[in-house]
Formats: sequence, C-alpha cells, structure tokens
Amino acid sequence: MQRWRGLEDIPQDWGRSVVTIGSYDGVHRGHQLIIGRAVDRARELGVPSVVVTFDPHPSEVVRPGSHPPLLAPHHRRAELMAELGVDALLILPFTTEFSKLSPADFVVKVLVDKLHAKVVVEGPNFRFGHKAAGNVEFLAELGTTYDYEVEVVDLFVSGEAGGGEPFSSTLTRRLVAEGDVEGAAEILGRPHRVEGVVVRGAQRGRDLGFPTANVETLPHTAIPADGVYAGWLHAQGEAMPAAISVGTNPQFDGTERTVEAYAIDRVGLDLYGLHVAVDFLAFVRGQAKFDSIEALLEAISDDVKRSRELIEAYEAVSGRPK
Repeated sequence: MQRWRGLEDIPQDWGRSVVTIGSYDGVHRGHQLIIGRAVDRARELGVPSVVVTFDPHPSEVVRPGSHPPLLAPHHRRAELMAELGVDALLILPFTTEFSKLSPADFVVKVLVDKLHAKVVVEGPNFRFGHKAAGNVEFLAELGTTYDYEVEVVDLFVSGEAGGGEPFSSTLTRRLVAEGDVEGAAEILGRPHRVEGVVVRGAQRGRDLGFPTANVETLPHTAIPADGVYAGWLHAQGEAMPAAISVGTNPQFDGTERTVEAYAIDRVGLDLYGLHVAVDFLAFVRGQAKFDSIEALLEAISDDVKRSRELIEAYEAVSGRPK
C-alpha cells in the first residue's frame, strides 16, 4: 500500500481512483464496511482505492484541547487498511488554513485535481469542508459537475454492548473508558490495542515475582478504566498472553496512571526501550488496595489464573490476535 502525507506526495501521473474520506479512528466494523466497499468498487472498475484521512484530528484544530482519545495511531490504521486491500493512504495535515476550505474547494482541490475520483464511497453522516458544511447530498451534487459517482454505505447496528447504536468511534471510546473492552471489541472486530515504549518503573512487580512491562503510551491514547484485564503483550514479533494492570497502583500510594503488562509464564524478558502493543481481551477486576502484601500477592495470583483461563478460552476459538 502506498502512503502519502500531503497532496504533494501524490504521483503526478495518478489516474482515476475510488476514494473514501474520514478520520477512521480505530478502523472499526463500520469503517471496514465503507473501506471494503471502496476496495470492491475499485477492483470492479480496474482502478486503485484510496483512503483519505487527517492528522491531527480535525477537532484539535477547530477546537484546541478537544482532541478525542485515539483508538489507533496512524501506523496501526494503515496496517488495518492494508489488510482490507486499500491501495493508497493519503494523510492530509489538518491545519487552520485547510479547515477553512469550503466544501466545493475541498472537492476540487483533493478529489478532482489530485485523486481524479471516479467513485467516492462514504457513510450517511459524512461531513466535510469549512464548519462541516458539506454532506453526502452536496458531494453527490458536485459529482454531476466533476464526473464522479457517490455511493453511500449504511452502517450496521451494533449488538448488546452498544444498545442498538450504529457502529461508531465515539461509542467505542465510551466503552473503553468504562472498561468494557469486550463491548469495544464487538465494534472494533478485534481487541482494543494500546501502544508505547517500555520504560523503567518502580519495579515493584519484579520484586513481587510478577515483572511487568511498564508501557509509556502514545499521546491521546484511549486507555481502559482502572483495573486488571486479560489480554496479550505484543513484543519482538510475538503475542504473549498477559495479565494487564491499569491505574495508579494504590497499594503503594501511586499517583501516576500507568499501563503495565505481565507476560504470563515468561521469564527473563528484557523489553526496555522497545515499542510494544497491549491488547485488552476482558475485564478481570477493578483496581483495589489490599490490607497486606500477602493479600496483594494472592490477588495477583488469582488475576493471572483468571487471565490465563480467559485467554485460553478465546484462543481455542479465535486464535491469537495479530
């Protein structure tokens, strides 16, 4: 998959293409429907498919300080889009100047002059241009002038976790924030992932016999509610079953919120300085402070046992996440 940053990166000889535009944070199942349809149409027409997205999130430019928690960094979104068969990813730097483009100017500058769109595939609630004034109806209206077709993909409705709401990044962020990582996974189509570099912490887990990877998460990451979770630690090309702790470590009067993953039954891991990923499969229990270190150790042992059981049950059906 080709990756471009800015309109100037698009090849000068780029021909017609099928395009879809959106933030696509998380590349959840609703996004997968839209992107998948764009890929299918591109193959039918014998042209490449292009996803257009933005960096930073438009809300951070339009309303500074309102950046939503991110479900996936851009490199992870690119991996997921490549798996869906996307031919090219265009990341547009979203600046104050860019935010002032009218819907018509956006269409001409991006879709017509640079990507030579033949078909544009979007969800029903797609908005674009200055103050989000453009919608799919206006996009289709401009298509009659600029020789492209617009196809609207209706999003499926989520199950019990979302209470019947359409698949959305907003709903997924809410579920993650509540610690409902299983509900979030239902929308994402995979476990929620947090990434970052392993840094040195207080090393209390090592002293207790449960050494953890202390993950310094990427800025604006959507982090689950405080508690213990079952999941996987991805490092050095391997997905290792893990018990994951999120919180301030109240047992030792901690104040800084951390994400720490204990790789179950693994000995001698040295991950300091490595970029790793943590997948959250299931909530095990809430954060707690115990009466003694012995009680804490007993709880940790139970956490590891429960995490192992949950992971083994999942892997028996679905295998390990990539």
